[in-house]
Amino acid sequence: MSRQNNPKAKGRGARAVDQLKIRKATKSDADEVVDLVVRLKRLNNEFDPLLEVVPDVRLRARKYALSSLDQPGVLLLVATNAGKVVGVVRGEVRERLFYTPASEGFISEMYILPEHRRRALGQELLDRASKELEKMGAELIVADLPTRNEIGVHFYTKRGFRRLMEIFARLPQ
Repeated sequence: MSRQNNPKAKGRGARAVDQLKIRKATKSDADEVVDLVVRLKRLNNEFDPLLEVVPDVRLRARKYALSSLDQPGVLLLVATNAGKVVGVVRGEVRERLFYTPASEGFISEMYILPEHRRRALGQELLDRASKELEKMGAELIVADLPTRNEIGVHFYTKRGFRRLMEIFARLPQ
């Protein structure tokens, strides 16, 4: 049950954490979405130096977020708490040319502010994104994250995901 439908969360004395809502992102969310995407990319860099963040990351994140709002086949959701964006998930429906099922809902970004983690928000964001991607035609849901992000790996495997592909990298010599 989501917090917005939880009877214990309503009424007098409801805490700010109980004002959680998940909705499609709008242009007015851009600044906060950019902040979360940049935080995610910097976190990814902590897992591997080949994920070094570019100097103009904020500019690129803004363009990425804004283009995600009106691009067909792309989903951008935000989680808000008392009106503040505290989480983001981005996904897109992609064709799997050589495989069946033929289309996947690819979750490329998912980030929640640390102070809002461990409260089932990740599960709620994943569930909502999965449902929306399925409505958009996805027959399979996949997620992308750094291999060394053990917390992320645990999050997804606990929810029935399994490793599907591995990406190997090296710099040219």
